[in-house]
Amino acid sequence: GRELAAARGVAVDWRVADVTAYRPVPNSYDLVLISYLHLPAPEFAGVLAAAKSALRPGGTLVVVGHDLANLSGGVGGPQDPAILLTPEAVVDGLAGLRVRRAETARRPVPAGDGGTVDALDTVVVATRPAG
Repeated sequence: GRELAAARGVAVDWRVADVTAYRPVPNSYDLVLISYLHLPAPEFAGVLAAAKSALRPGGTLVVVGHDLANLSGGVGGPQDPAILLTPEAVVDGLAGLRVRRAETARRPVPAGDGGTVDALDTVVVATRPAG
């Protein structure tokens, strides 16, 4: 990530921390990404609340991770249903944000035969109202 940002002249404020304990400065980020973070529900809810509070007005939160439906209809990913996501569960933690997208999406994964099989991911995109 650092190399790509430098090559493209993009300023990134990198943080290395325990995601369950880190609390970003409220109202300070234009974009927050939670990507393939699979935790028990209470810990995930805390991370989601911190991410939500970090958004500036007009800022966007993107959450993507393995969907619970992947256990029976997809491939790969964690096999513990207690840590998998659903669009509904993520949206439940986003009160006050405008949900722009909340779905289970198919993601093609290379198969051993040269073809692809689908993994199922939760994808949620929400924004903090600008006013």
